[in-house]
This record gives sequence, C-alpha cells and structure tokens, in this order.
Amino acid sequence: MPGDEATRRELGEFLRSRRARVRPQDVGFPVGARRRTQGLRREEVAVLAGLSPTWYTYLEQGRDIRPSTEVLDSLARVLQLTEDERRYMHTLAYGQVIQPQPLDSKVPPDDVLRQIVATTNNSPYPVYATDVYCDLIAWNEAATEWYDDWDNLPAGECNILHWMLTAEKARKRLIGWESDTRDIVARWRAEVAKWPDDDLLRRRIAEFTELSPDFVRWWNDRDVQEHRAKVRRFRHPQLGEQVMRIVPVYTPESAPSIIVFHLPAR
Repeated sequence: MPGDEATRRELGEFLRSRRARVRPQDVGFPVGARRRTQGLRREEVAVLAGLSPTWYTYLEQGRDIRPSTEVLDSLARVLQLTEDERRYMHTLAYGQVIQPQPLDSKVPPDDVLRQIVATTNNSPYPVYATDVYCDLIAWNEAATEWYDDWDNLPAGECNILHWMLTAEKARKRLIGWESDTRDIVARWRAEVAKWPDDDLLRRRIAEFTELSPDFVRWWNDRDVQEHRAKVRRFRHPQLGEQVMRIVPVYTPESAPSIIVFHLPAR
C-alpha cells in the first residue's frame, strides 16, 4: 500500500470507525443479548465483502498489504460509505481517487456547470464546459463568436475534440490548430486512463480513430498532458487575431467535467 505506516494506520482506524456505524440488523445479522461489538464484527464485514477475515483484520491493523480497488469498493458498499468517504479511503490507499463517482448534490452536476457558464454571457471571452467524453455541455455567446455556432452542430457532433478534428472552421479560427488539437488529445489520454472500465470512452476512441487519421497518429504517439493553463491563438474574420489564455477549472461536484475559461494573455 502506498504511504507510510501512519497512512496505513489511519486507513485501519477509518475502517473501524465506519464498521461501528453499521447496524447488524440492517445487513441481515441477528442482534442477540451477547453482542458486545458496536456495529459489525470484523468477521461479518469480511463475509459481506467476500474477504478472508484474517486478511481484513490485517487491513484494519495497518499491515503493509495492498488492497485492490475492487476490494476497497466492496468494503465501501458493505460499510455504506458516502462517495466522499470512498474517495478518502482511496486517497489513503493509493494517493488518488480511482474512478470517482458523482458526489451527493442537491443540484445535478451538469446543471451547476450550465449555471456557471450562463453567468459569463456578457463576457467578451469564451467559456465552455465539457465532460470526460469531450462532449460540450454548455458555452457562452463569446464561444460561438470565437469558435463556432455550436448550437447548430448535428446531433452527436457537439463535442470539442470532434469539432477540432473535423471542422473546417476549427482550422481557420485556431492559428495553432495542430498544436492545440494535439494538446487536447494528450489531455484526453491522461483523463481516459482514470476510467479503464468505461465502455463509452472506448467507443469514443474507436469513433475518433475512424474519423481522423490525425487522431490516430497523435493517439499512437502516446503523449500525455494534465489539464493546465495554456495560450491559444485565435483568428476572427472581423475581430482580427486575439491571444487568450485558457484555464480549465472544475468543482468537486462536477469532476471530471471541466469549465474552460479564456482570459486575456498578458
């Protein structure tokens, strides 16, 4: 398990605290007069999670063992963890969250993104939101000015990577079209690696492979790039050339979807 002894010990303490919250009767175990354990026993957690009681005991004791993501997610189910708690457990075990799920929220994540983007409609700089599949969720009026009128794209093509790979206007509007598109592919490769079991992502890769020889070449180069700010140069038929700094931002509720802000490059 990554991390030092203190991290392993914290994971063990965390599991014990969550085990103590679960009522035995809620998961099918009888509650007798002799039960002294608050919540579930270790053996009961192990049975419900499909684990060896000894192995689970070692995990709670902070021994240097390496639980798989499947094991931790099974424990999250048995212990009735929230997504915040599951993410914390993953962070303790791996140093990062594996396949984060949506956080509990009163407002759907896409609605939050649309509301944020809507507040920028009076801005002269583009703002758009996109999900892990590169599908465009929302954009402001400046995005339609500097990029394209995405409202009129055919169904299924409202996707930033699809647009950059195939639209003639993309090549006209983006002065550094090739480097910008390669950058998007590299960022997407880094993101896709976080979701190895997502069938739709695999289908989307196959779709882009059929769509564009450029995508095939750049995807096979295996360049990777984390999301970060960078400069993008635009060419507009009436407004001339403009250099902007793109800044990807996300909220905990909406991740892995991001909002891409454009700021004046100084």
